[in-house]
Amino acid sequence: MTRVAAIDCGTNSIRLLVADADPQTGELVDLDRRMTIVRLGQGVDKTGRLAPEALDRTFAACREYAEIIKTHGAERTRFVATSASRDAENRDDFVRGVLDILGVEPEVISGDQEAEFSFTGATKELTGSDHLAKPYLVVDIGGGSTEFVVGDDQVGAARSVDIGCVRLTERHIRTDPPAPVELDAVRTDIEAALDLAEQTVPLREARTLVGLAGSVTTVAAIALGLDAYDSEAIHHSRISYEQVSEIVERLTKATHDERAAIPVMHPGRVDVIAAGALVLLGIMDRTGAREVVVSEHDILDGIGWSIA
Repeated sequence: MTRVAAIDCGTNSIRLLVADADPQTGELVDLDRRMTIVRLGQGVDKTGRLAPEALDRTFAACREYAEIIKTHGAERTRFVATSASRDAENRDDFVRGVLDILGVEPEVISGDQEAEFSFTGATKELTGSDHLAKPYLVVDIGGGSTEFVVGDDQVGAARSVDIGCVRLTERHIRTDPPAPVELDAVRTDIEAALDLAEQTVPLREARTLVGLAGSVTTVAAIALGLDAYDSEAIHHSRISYEQVSEIVERLTKATHDERAAIPVMHPGRVDVIAAGALVLLGIMDRTGAREVVVSEHDILDGIGWSIA
């Protein structure tokens, strides 16, 4: 067993997994798994820079995570940074700050690397499953980008495109609830990004759609009618196309306060969930998927395995 600490810093959130990895059983045993909304990508799409207040929020979370890693005595730590820090002109400020706090340098990985980690994390425990048809299409809907990966037991093709719940919200949504013209603009961006992804990834050849990250798990929690967020109930749940469509209709017509009142809604996701749900629905429309298999295991687990 190897005790590892994996950190995934995205556009909207930063997450930590401390786990014991057992190579013989292919199992990661969680010791601590947590998420903090820091909105590192605030304004990056417009300014090309990480905002000082966004860096402050992220560094505060890093200090908290450093204490947790120390307490658990993790042998190895890997910090992976994704879309927002890839795009930012001042990403060196981010790198120096993380190195000072955690003692490890954040790796600003490519979209293709991000896709591979997501695929490994989501499908490692599905390998050998006889009730899910292959190939899988794994989609990781993040804040700044969405990763598409098709494969059986390993990656066949992958592509990262610049559509995510934060990026699309900042680009197009100004009113509350969103105006029809704003939603149309979001859908147009999604369709263009799917065209781009399909140049590399055979989206329509997949037989099982696996959805990752907060937009997908939140939609699943709403579909399941949960009174509180329950990872165990959400993990490997199957949400139908009709359920996703109904939830998109609900979220896009709701006001900020109405979305915030949904019991499973994280406060940091209230203003971006409509765009994230639209991305999921757009993917299901494009691929013809009748359901999405929701996974709570994702890029964070893939990072953990990469250092185990």
